[in-house]
Amino acid sequence: MPLACRLFAFGEKPPAVRVESIPSSAPAPGEVVLRMLAAPINPADLNVIEGTYGELPPLPATIGNEGAGEILALGPGVENLRVGQKVLPLAFGTWTSELILPAKNAISLPDDIDIHQASMLTVNPATAWRLLHDFASLQPGDWIAQNAANSGVGRAVIQLARHLGFRTLNVVRRPELLEELRALGGAVVVTEEVDLRREARALCGSTLPKLGLNSVGGSSALNIANALAAGSPHVTIGAMARQPLKIPNGLLIFQNLAFRGFWLRRWKENAPAAEIQSTYATLADLLHRGILHTPLQQILPLSEAPAALAAAMQDKRTGKILLDLQA
Repeated sequence: MPLACRLFAFGEKPPAVRVESIPSSAPAPGEVVLRMLAAPINPADLNVIEGTYGELPPLPATIGNEGAGEILALGPGVENLRVGQKVLPLAFGTWTSELILPAKNAISLPDDIDIHQASMLTVNPATAWRLLHDFASLQPGDWIAQNAANSGVGRAVIQLARHLGFRTLNVVRRPELLEELRALGGAVVVTEEVDLRREARALCGSTLPKLGLNSVGGSSALNIANALAAGSPHVTIGAMARQPLKIPNGLLIFQNLAFRGFWLRRWKENAPAAEIQSTYATLADLLHRGILHTPLQQILPLSEAPAALAAAMQDKRTGKILLDLQA
């Protein structure tokens, strides 16, 4: 029988998860059954387990916000997919060896794609891609400022911005990450002690950043705002510090900054189907061509999901913790 990692209560320590057998299901018309192959553990997954995410499932629930698999069975009327085809499922509940979902939510992948890397495309790279396209009309040579540059989204922003011809001003907490992120493509990488209100122009030259990305909150978010050119958007996508952003009046009155937020789940709910398909097709192609890559620290079998969660909760990881869903 298929296995799934199920959550039974929010906010428990250790997490109230258990790997258990689930029944197989035949696909209804318009559905597909996936043999799930791999799924990463993301901060959003940890927020769900903690009970702090923006939307929480009814319990008990199979958890997991992204992954990759191959089609095991097609329901009646499904014509644009084939058995054995590798796909990204746009669905919640991916920490399972078998998943059923509407065929329209299965995004085709190249047959020879790295399935471990592909399993990490749905959330962070997609968030980075939309951030670079939906908030500012950026041109080659323009600057972007971001904190949490070593995060999954931050690394994707660096790689995608370099591919698109944009330059990134990146802020991190740990000095040992400076050279690594410069090698990844970060034009400028500094630690959070640098006062960007004073130093941004020296770091970026005559052109200040036209887009600010905030995954931290608190003083770090304000530091990014202080680096931006007048009229620029400042987009919050996370709150790692769990501190509010207090906006000085001058950034609104004199700089006319636009403070916005982005949540990928809402984008997937509201974006045209063609935009969603195009986003993921582009990202899969960039991954396939070696332009996009996410570091992995450890791969553990689904049966060891509690140990994988413990590893994912540790500070100073060197990469993602991944679940092998067929091991």
